[in-house]
Amino acid sequence: LINNAGVLKTTDTVTRDGLDARFAVNTIAPYLLTKQLLPLLGTSGRVVNVSSAAQAPVDLDGLMGRKKYADAMSAYAQSKLAIIMWTRALAAQLGENGLVIVAVNPGSLLASKMVQQGFGVAGSDLNIGAKILVRAGLSDEFSHASGKYFDNDAGRFSDPHPDALSSDKIENVMQAIEQLLP
Repeated sequence: LINNAGVLKTTDTVTRDGLDARFAVNTIAPYLLTKQLLPLLGTSGRVVNVSSAAQAPVDLDGLMGRKKYADAMSAYAQSKLAIIMWTRALAAQLGENGLVIVAVNPGSLLASKMVQQGFGVAGSDLNIGAKILVRAGLSDEFSHASGKYFDNDAGRFSDPHPDALSSDKIENVMQAIEQLLP
């Protein structure tokens, strides 16, 4: 399962449920989908969560829909850190006998519609991002990397934003996400 959700700019920044669209699409929807598909994926499955080099501390009020964002990049960066945080939490929950779940920054400023609209640049070859996602989903290199973050800009596993390494902050984000689920 490759969760490749990425909304940066949108005309409707708030969902019908009152959530910020970036959190709803980039963080919460992939979490809900993954949780629903876990029984089908089994222990040999793999989940690749597309994150970003853009990462910022998660404001729980923003995640819960109690705060509105004028700055699209702030909400986007928080939503992408939150997906790394739930990747780490779910990997820890599933343990060594669970499936592999990783977060991947496919590369910065790739030639996607989001990059073109959000930053006004053509961007780099999309194949850069596609190749690392296939690698993360299929290669032995990722077979024991559950809970880790791969930064394709650096070409290696690396530490994400420090907040994604804090068990307390991860727990707070997980509690908030779980409260939002049906």
